[in-house]
Amino acid sequence: MSIDPPKNHLKRALGGGGVQIGLWSCLASPIAAEVVAGSGFDWILLDTEHAPNDVADVHRQLQAMQGSATSAVVRPAWNDPVLFKRLLDIGVQSFVVPFVQNAAEASRAVAATRYPPRGIRGVATTTRASRYGRVKDYLARASDEICVIVQIETRVALRNIEAIAAVDGVDGLFIGPSDLAADMGHLGDNGHPEVRSAIEDAVGRIRMAGRVAGILAPVEADARHWIDVGCRFVGVGNDAGVLARQTEALAAKFKCVQVTS
Repeated sequence: MSIDPPKNHLKRALGGGGVQIGLWSCLASPIAAEVVAGSGFDWILLDTEHAPNDVADVHRQLQAMQGSATSAVVRPAWNDPVLFKRLLDIGVQSFVVPFVQNAAEASRAVAATRYPPRGIRGVATTTRASRYGRVKDYLARASDEICVIVQIETRVALRNIEAIAAVDGVDGLFIGPSDLAADMGHLGDNGHPEVRSAIEDAVGRIRMAGRVAGILAPVEADARHWIDVGCRFVGVGNDAGVLARQTEALAAKFKCVQVTS
């Protein structure tokens, strides 16, 4: 039995210039992943950097999302080829890579997703990624469906945007506003004018370099602003935050209910 490799619809959509709207998933739950994958987002990011996910957790969440029209993206805990190898083998095709500061680190991330001689990905032939050996010519074709988006989170990374964007295999550069704000001396204040100015400048430079610009913007007005500025890969919230705020609002509606009889 032979089948074609799964197509990376997110990679193709970003290459076509369309805006792709997504949600961060931090609940580390296949049930949550299944629920949000049916909500109409273009992509869901399964986070392993700031969420209690391990490879087995991500595996179950990918299974829960299978069959939906929503693309799965995974953020590894770090730019580590061992982490990439394990995630690739369970079928991850799209990555957001944290804390990339220069071209060498971007190249390292890309190399971790490619087989030799183009990279250093380890070879396994009976994995979920190859549908347990059923994908025709998987080893030769897998790289065509890989999407690598690197995170820009520091002033050093801002200075190196053009060099990072020039790395072959980097599909996009994603601004991490919270870490960038902290590095700029404005911890907890993503909306500081200095931070916003730096982000606007960065988005323009990313686009001039021919790469997709992305950002996480859980406030609706901010998300719409960054789309207008030119971001095309935009996270508009996270499942834990949505659950917390919506349940708080629901509880508050009944806090003042009085028993009348």
